[in-house]
Amino acid sequence: MDWGRAKTILILSFLLLNAVLGIQLWSSRSDLLDLEANPSGAAEEIQRLLKSKNIQVPAEIPKDVPKLKEIVAKFDENLTPGKPIPLQKPFKFDPLITKGSFKDVLSKTGIPKIDMYQWDPMTSVNGTYIFHQMYGRLPMFEVQVELQEKAGLVSTYRQGYVEVQPEGDQKEQKVISAYIALRSLIENFLPQGAVITGVQLGYHGQVYNSQTLNMWPSWRVSLSNGDSYFVHAFNGAVEEPQKNKK
Repeated sequence: MDWGRAKTILILSFLLLNAVLGIQLWSSRSDLLDLEANPSGAAEEIQRLLKSKNIQVPAEIPKDVPKLKEIVAKFDENLTPGKPIPLQKPFKFDPLITKGSFKDVLSKTGIPKIDMYQWDPMTSVNGTYIFHQMYGRLPMFEVQVELQEKAGLVSTYRQGYVEVQPEGDQKEQKVISAYIALRSLIENFLPQGAVITGVQLGYHGQVYNSQTLNMWPSWRVSLSNGDSYFVHAFNGAVEEPQKNKK
């Protein structure tokens, strides 16, 4: 075998592959910029796609497109999810109570830093109520307080809590709109007749066996069947569905 020739062919193949991937990335980013420059056109395109695939969406789709950065968070070793922790005073949880009473009830549970979390109705099902720790006005989807109900009363909880590390030199970037995120999902991922129940911007990351969590701005799109898609809010990359295990 002519190893020199084989090596040359292999190098050329890699160069060609990199060129193709580069063109695809440029084309994808170009499409995003075109749609961002014409938001009304993006909304019209979404409506056309929804009709063609008989997909339902919430009446209100977020319109904000803030400038954000990726963040690095470190779990508090004293507040990491593990075995359920019993509450001293079990209580009845009713998501339909007013927001003010809602906070009053939670403040009496004795759960540390509970005022820094916000309820997530999209993942709170079957007697398990999920609250995400907030960073600014946005939830960190993987950092939670999980209230667990038994015999009609919330009697135990699990909790994760992080400290967001000082930001480095990275610059803020404007996120893609919810319409852009939805267009990508509807065209390439969602099945005919899917029902979208929620679209929310927040921070998302992969939890490994580490105290450090890298998180990036993401649009979370929730479906009625319990699936959640995450769309990277800078480049539009779609992550495979995260099944709601609850």
